[in-house]
Amino acid sequence: MMDVPLTIPLIARHAEALHGAKIVASRLPDRSVRRLTYSEVLGRARRLASALKQLGVRRGDRVATFCWNHHQHVETYFAVPCIVDPFEEEIDEREAAAMCYTSGTTGRPKGVVYSHRSQLLHTLVVLQPSCLGVSESGCVMPVVPMFHANAWGAPYAATLAGANQVHAGPFLDARSLLELMTTERVTHAMGVPTIWMGILQELDRHAELYDLSSLQHMLIGGAAVPESLIRAFAERHGISITQGWGMTETSPVASVSYLTSELAASDVDTQYAYRARAGRPLPLVDVRVHDESGIRPWDDSGMAELEVRGPWVAGAYYDSPESADRFTEDGWFKTGDVASIDARGYITIRDRAKDVVKSGGEWISSVALENAIMGMPGVAEAAVVGIAHPRWDERPLALVVLREGCTSTADAVRAHLAPFFPKWWLPDGVEFVPAIPKTSVGKFQKREIRERYRDYYAQAAVSSVAALSPQRT
Repeated sequence: MMDVPLTIPLIARHAEALHGAKIVASRLPDRSVRRLTYSEVLGRARRLASALKQLGVRRGDRVATFCWNHHQHVETYFAVPCIVDPFEEEIDEREAAAMCYTSGTTGRPKGVVYSHRSQLLHTLVVLQPSCLGVSESGCVMPVVPMFHANAWGAPYAATLAGANQVHAGPFLDARSLLELMTTERVTHAMGVPTIWMGILQELDRHAELYDLSSLQHMLIGGAAVPESLIRAFAERHGISITQGWGMTETSPVASVSYLTSELAASDVDTQYAYRARAGRPLPLVDVRVHDESGIRPWDDSGMAELEVRGPWVAGAYYDSPESADRFTEDGWFKTGDVASIDARGYITIRDRAKDVVKSGGEWISSVALENAIMGMPGVAEAAVVGIAHPRWDERPLALVVLREGCTSTADAVRAHLAPFFPKWWLPDGVEFVPAIPKTSVGKFQKREIRERYRDYYAQAAVSSVAALSPQRT
């Protein structure tokens, strides 16, 4: 067999040769939409690579981007890893191609370096029908920022497949996204749950304004997807959601909640329950759950740390020797997610290890409580955190954002949860707030929430939460 290096120029050359007329559409700050062909985008990438080379950029140098999602950011995805003109110079497939930083929700952001080989292998597997499943006839709109988690591999996957691309620029509100999905005939969209919660609310109010008949596949990740959200899209709007799980360290897609043929023939409730899981690992990705007693069986019991390995899973962080403990001696990455795996290989993420509520010597899943609260009528968002308690170590506190015009009480929230959880799981405190702090990529900023509410259970009257203007019930 020929020893052809697996490098990003292979993607560019393939797209130029076979898909040069396909479109990359970008919404600009003036709200206009600019459409360029792949030939034009990749030609611009060649010129950018040449310009960077003339400016003295060489292999091993780092070039930072500061862009919204649009064609110029796509161009940097090809130009920077290939500071050659015209993408023909041989590159070692193990050379660094890109580096993304983790979002830093639990600590200081850390750099993850991707090689050409890992990028190409990740791209090939993401294109499988059981994952993104995009082809030349598709149109991909990644709402996930291109500066975060490798944009879920969407720019490379769409380019290699020859699918059209649509980039929303700075306009991430539900109405703007739905307008683009309608006018550009988007077939595949992806983003975090908070984005799609807003889209669901807009569709519930004004479904008649949008034509989503072209939409085939909606991939959601970055945080746990409530089963109620999956049901709402399917039952009210005929849109199917697939949940993906991964991290910056896993390039990022590592598992997807597609249904096996066995589950596709099961009852509807079972199908929804499995779609709400983190899914099965992608080909070439190995997973296991591990605790102090050792490697746990795949029996969906208990809660232990999820560990992964694979050809696009990070083996170390950039310039961060203090983070070596995130990797095991036998070559696995410790994700920091608490999970279980069932006999079919479906992963259930119970919580982040640092977000599990440790109460009276037992563990409470904040994710399970959040998903259940978000299934309550009138609730738009909910975040649950563990707050220090003088008797129980920690107790759960729920922050709840209600839909416009809706009202509720703390007792109503607990009554909604009571049939699903042990009594000691129910949050002692429920705060109704106008908004929940989020990171730049739409995840709940739980570290900030815990800091703001750190004295919640220690004081009879809490005054440190004024920044969120809650109305305590």
